Amino acid sequence: MEIAGWLVVMSATVLVVAVASKRVGVTPPLSLVVVGVLASFIPGVPQVELSPDLVLIGLLPPLLYAAAIQSSLVDFRTFKVPILMLSVGLVAFTAVGVGLAVWWVLGVPFAAALALGAVVGPPDAVAATAIGRRIGLPRHVVTLLEGESLINDATAIVLLRTSAAAIVGAVTFGDVVGGFALSAIGGVVVGAVVAYVVGFVQKQVTEVVATTALSLLIPYLAYLPAEEIHASGVLSVVVAGLLLAHRAPVQQSATARIGQRTNWATIQFLLENVVFLLIGLQVRSIVRNVVHSSVSWSTIVLVCLVTFLAVVLLRPLWIFLYRVVLRLSGDPSGLPFRDAVVLSYAGMRGVVTLAAAFALPMQTPHRNVLVFAAMIVTAGTLLLQGSTLPTLARRLGVRGPDLLEDALQEAQVMRAASMAGLRFLEAARRDEEHPVNDAVANELRRRSERRVDGVWEQLGNAGEDSSPTPSEVYAAARLRMLQAEREEVLRIRDEGRVDHEILQHVMSVLDIEESMLDRAEARVETLRGAELRTPAAVAGECDDLIEATQRARPQPNANTCEQCRVDGTDPVHLRICLTCGQVGCCDSSVGRHATRHHQETGHPVMQSFEPGEVWRWCFKHQLLG
Repeated sequence: MEIAGWLVVMSATVLVVAVASKRVGVTPPLSLVVVGVLASFIPGVPQVELSPDLVLIGLLPPLLYAAAIQSSLVDFRTFKVPILMLSVGLVAFTAVGVGLAVWWVLGVPFAAALALGAVVGPPDAVAATAIGRRIGLPRHVVTLLEGESLINDATAIVLLRTSAAAIVGAVTFGDVVGGFALSAIGGVVVGAVVAYVVGFVQKQVTEVVATTALSLLIPYLAYLPAEEIHASGVLSVVVAGLLLAHRAPVQQSATARIGQRTNWATIQFLLENVVFLLIGLQVRSIVRNVVHSSVSWSTIVLVCLVTFLAVVLLRPLWIFLYRVVLRLSGDPSGLPFRDAVVLSYAGMRGVVTLAAAFALPMQTPHRNVLVFAAMIVTAGTLLLQGSTLPTLARRLGVRGPDLLEDALQEAQVMRAASMAGLRFLEAARRDEEHPVNDAVANELRRRSERRVDGVWEQLGNAGEDSSPTPSEVYAAARLRMLQAEREEVLRIRDEGRVDHEILQHVMSVLDIEESMLDRAEARVETLRGAELRTPAAVAGECDDLIEATQRARPQPNANTCEQCRVDGTDPVHLRICLTCGQVGCCDSSVGRHATRHHQETGHPVMQSFEPGEVWRWCFKHQLLG
C-alpha cells in the first residue's frame, strides 16, 4: 500500500506541476526536475534510487515507441545522414573526448573513464523533443533532434557494455566491431520482424480494445527479444514504431488509430514527466554516496566541471566540423548556421544517463564519483541549456513553422485528396451495379467541398475586425447542435429506456464529430511579418504559373469583389486574376466569383489579394505556385 500511495503522489505531482508550468510559461521538464531536487531533501520523502532495469526495460521502451510512432519514416530517410552523424558519430566522439578528460583528471583506467563518456554521451530522447517542440523550433531541426535521440541510446549502450567488459576483463577490437554489428543489424531485423507480424495481426483483428491492448505490448515485443540475442533493443523498438506508424493508415481502422493515439499520448505524458521528477529525486542519494568517497572534494568538483564542459563543448565542435565537411563537399545549404547553433546547444541529458551510470560495474574505480559526475551533467544540461534554449532561439531568429504557411500546405493536400474523392464519386455514379443517385452525390460533393473550403478559410486577414468565415459559423452552430443532441441522449439515458451499449455508441459518434470540427478560436494570425509564399514542399510549376511570374501583376480593377457588392453578399477572402486584374471572391464565398471568372474567361492564374499573401493558384493545372 505504501508503494501504491507514493505512486499516486508522484502522478498527482506530475499533473499539478505540468499544468501549472504551462500556465506560467515554464517548460514542465525543468519545473519537475527542480521540484524533484527539493523534494529529495524533505524529511519523510522516501529515497529513490533508480534501478537500471527499471529505466532501461520499464521506462525506455514505451518512451521510445511513443516517440517513434509520432515520427515520420519519410523524414527519417531524408535526414538519415545527419541523424547518423549525430546519433553514432557524435556519441562516440563525446564518449572518447570525455573519457580522455576524466582519465587525465581522475587517473582512473581509461576503460572506466570511457564508460563515463558513454554514459553522458547521448542527449535524452525525451528532453530534446519535449523542450524543442514547446519552444517552437523549425520542423527539420526537431526532426534531427528526434532522429538523434531515438538512436543515440543504442550507440551509448554498446559503448557502455564494451567499457564495462574492459573494466572486469579484456576486450579485443574484434569484440567491439562485432558488438556494434550485432547491435545494429540485429536490432533492425528484430524490429522489422515485429512490425511485420504485428501488422499482419492488426489486419486480422478489428476489435479496437484488442488492437489497443496489442499496441501496449509492442515496445516489449520488440525490445526483449533483441536484448536476449544481445542486439539493440533500442533500435528494435524504434524500427518497429516507425514502420507500424508508416503503415497504420492501411493496416488499422480509423477508430483503432484514434484510440491508440489517445492512449499513447496519455502514456507519453505521464512517463515523460515522471522521468524528470525521478531525475530530481535522485540527487539526495547520489550526494550521500559521494560524500563517503576517498577522493577529495576539490578533485570531485574538477571532475564534474571537466565532464560538464567536455559534454557541452564537444557537441558544437562536432556539429560545426560536420558543417564544414558539408560545405567542402559542395553542399552550402546543408546545415544553416543558426540551425547548427541550436542543434549544438540542444544537448540536454536525461534519465537514461542516470540509469546508465547506475549500471556501471561495482568494480569500477571511484564509481560514486563517476555517478555524481553523470548527475551533474544531467541536471546541469537540463537546467542551464533547457532553460536558456528558448532565449537563444529567439535571439537567433529561429522560429517554428508559420501556421498560415501550414494552412496553405494543408489546403493543397486537402484539395488533391478531395479531387480524388470526387473523381471516384463521378465513377460511382456511372456504376451500373452500385449506382449513386444524384441526391447522395450532391450531398457528398457538398461535404467534400466544404471541408476543403474550411482549410482555405484559415488564410487571409484574421484581424479583430474580420467577420467569421462560413466554416467558423458552421462549426459554432454545429457545436451548439451537438450539445443539444448530447443533452437529449443523456435525458434518454436517465429515463432508463434504452440499453447502455446503444447510448455509448451514439455518444461516441457525437464525440468523434465534435473532435473533427474546427473551432472558431483556431483561426491564426500571421506569425511573421514576411509575405506568405507557397512553401517549396508543395510549390508546383507549369507554363501558366511561369508566365504569370515573369510579368508584372496587373492593376486591380477594384479593392473588393464588385460582383459581391452588386449581389448584396460579403466576400470571405479576395483573389486577383493575374491576366486582367479582376478581383473576385474565393470559393468559400457565396458567389465564388474568382472561380467563375476563370470559367468564363479561361484566364488560368490567380493570386491571393489578401494583405501579406503572395501565393498563386493555377486553375488549369490545379497547382499552387
